[in-house]
Amino acid sequence: MKTPSGRRTRTLAAITVTAGLVLVAACTSSDNGGSGSKTAAGGVQLVKAGQLTTCTHLPYPPFQSEINGKVQGFDVSMIDLVAKDLGVKQQILDTPFENFKTGAFLNSGECDLAAAGMTITAERKKNVDFSDPYFDATQALMVGKDSGITSLADAKAKKVKLGAQAQTTGEDYAKSQGFDPVSFESSDAVLNGLRTGQVKAVVIDYPVVQGWLKDKANAAYKVAGQINTGEQYGFTVKKGNTKLLAAVNKAIKDAKADGTYKKLYEKWIGPYDASAASPSAS
Repeated sequence: MKTPSGRRTRTLAAITVTAGLVLVAACTSSDNGGSGSKTAAGGVQLVKAGQLTTCTHLPYPPFQSEINGKVQGFDVSMIDLVAKDLGVKQQILDTPFENFKTGAFLNSGECDLAAAGMTITAERKKNVDFSDPYFDATQALMVGKDSGITSLADAKAKKVKLGAQAQTTGEDYAKSQGFDPVSFESSDAVLNGLRTGQVKAVVIDYPVVQGWLKDKANAAYKVAGQINTGEQYGFTVKKGNTKLLAAVNKAIKDAKADGTYKKLYEKWIGPYDASAASPSAS
């Protein structure tokens, strides 16, 4: 999963147009409304009254990206369910991805949780508490249809220049297979690197590739291979934030039980894959 983003932090809450600058809206936005209490349903303590503040890293479709002036995606929709249960609205903060690994924005009280298509790893568990896994993820090798590349092994044998998103498990995997991948700071940059010929192949999460290939502009590319790395995505909270973690896990469980998860999966990712949608807890 994902990467640093030029060290910027943006709160995505409202549309403002000034001298051509547009600040885009989050999928749900709120002020500090309500009673002004930072205690939500179930005794969950929030960093800001009346809202569930979510750290993410943009763009990472189909999990979170700006669409029609709003931040939308699978992760956004899932955390909206948590916010609804808590009786508040979700507010999205766009942050560098390295902070997700360290838990910096959770520890500093800038965010309540992080949702960024993030792979659960033992190293990351040292700094943050993960929710139950909500998605099984594989990596994919994407190449041009006329590249002649048939697999990751083929790409290695041909000494193909490979791209990956910086500080992600995809980049780690490529390195473990003997590649020295070109690192790009965002998924958009990875795709642009392939389009412009900076690299001849890329390794990135398969759902991201699925999203890219839905776009006719990417008709010249294909998946040369799926790589099952055993990865699972989880949402994260500050270590020891047991009440919020329980609320997140409840929302995931309820969504799978009542069919909401399936609807969101089909909307954002594609044909429902029960195996990916029902990972075992790690």
